[in-house]
Amino acid sequence: MTEMGKIVEAAEDLVEPVTIGPEAYVSADYARAEQDRLWRKVWLQAGRVEDIPNPGDYVTYDILTDSVIIMRGDAGEIRAFHNVCPHRGRRLIDTPKGRRNARGNKTNIVCGFHGWTFNREGTCTYVEHREDWQGKLTEERTGLGKVQVDSWGGWLWINLDPEAGPLDEYLRPAAQMLDPFELQNMRPRWRKWVVFDCNWKVAMEAFCETYHVAGTHPEFMEFGQFRGWGRNQGLHSNIGYDAPKGQEEDQAKLRLGAGEDPRLSTAEMQVFTWENANTNTTRTLVDAALRLKDELPEGTPAAEVSKHWLSSARAFDERRGVFWPVVDPQHTAASGTSWQIFPNTQIGHAVNNMLVYHYRPYGCDPDKCIFEAAVYELYPEGEAPETEWEYTEPDDWPPVLQQDFNNMAAVQQGMKNVGFRGTLPNPYMERTVPSLHYNLSRFMGAGAPRKV
Repeated sequence: MTEMGKIVEAAEDLVEPVTIGPEAYVSADYARAEQDRLWRKVWLQAGRVEDIPNPGDYVTYDILTDSVIIMRGDAGEIRAFHNVCPHRGRRLIDTPKGRRNARGNKTNIVCGFHGWTFNREGTCTYVEHREDWQGKLTEERTGLGKVQVDSWGGWLWINLDPEAGPLDEYLRPAAQMLDPFELQNMRPRWRKWVVFDCNWKVAMEAFCETYHVAGTHPEFMEFGQFRGWGRNQGLHSNIGYDAPKGQEEDQAKLRLGAGEDPRLSTAEMQVFTWENANTNTTRTLVDAALRLKDELPEGTPAAEVSKHWLSSARAFDERRGVFWPVVDPQHTAASGTSWQIFPNTQIGHAVNNMLVYHYRPYGCDPDKCIFEAAVYELYPEGEAPETEWEYTEPDDWPPVLQQDFNNMAAVQQGMKNVGFRGTLPNPYMERTVPSLHYNLSRFMGAGAPRKV
């Protein structure tokens, strides 16, 4: 026992009030230890499958000092290699200045230092004056180091640990809950990233709960109540909104406005979300909501408004060649609005769009992180826009996200205050926060939540 209470040793104890100390957020020693204990041990979302459609296409992914090349082979297979030449350690593919990662197509990978050359299988095919090594340059010594790679949900996933278990096992139960939404069929409408002044965990926790909506985004309260829940799901967690019986689909990002006339409030909220967040909806949903006042009589019950809105939007999309998956309402209710994939990815899913956040440390500085957001939706075949990762300063992001950014920087500073005694997350609405730290502590050996 300590003054703060007993360490949480089982996930089921997270339903009780707990507190979490600030070490994981502000300690430089903790940040340095994350590389070996965390980032080199977990599956990481490293790119999209559609970013490498052709043989020779590649993307890179960096996590602290480690860098990985993910490349499609001649037969369509996907391989991943450590982005380092085995000769003298030069990085093989540089990230262009100001870019999130490198992306392109190569027949061979050529080291810019001494010209050692590697094919798409990672085999070294050329060494100048190879005979000088007196026969010691075996294929094993000269080949690129292999990295575990797999795909799920349309993403490329890597693991730097050669002994790591399979991705399918790692993602349970998140993958099984999200598979019906067919996320692999969606394409990005926009992708943005920024280096931000807070720890990556502070950034993640700004978006992984609904408790902050009333305080941070009070304008949304005009459209309805946003009481939500958070649940531990093994390594992962998910969140959702409480919804009335018969409106289960509202728990998966398809929110219905409240008030005396849900026809009007739904349209108002959809327009506001589109203009001020640019996430969690589509133009089809907005337009279908705007038609509600003309297509339904005043006094239509909320459940009927919701049903008509979604069926109208679905039918409109089908006419233009966009087909939403059909997901059972009870499954939708259980899936919630988003999943936090341990340790650093959040997937906010729906049947026709999704919002994905990704968080990475920026060097070993506990006060900085790389924050990324991408909005996806369904498009007619061949009509998805071509997007790249765009570096965007914080004050150029959508207004709603800027409200979250203000919290993130202020929380990072507040965590260092001598008077701060540790977080007190809401056990029902913010359970995802202690869930993250409970699982982090299993890798890091420190920072486990304690019972209040």
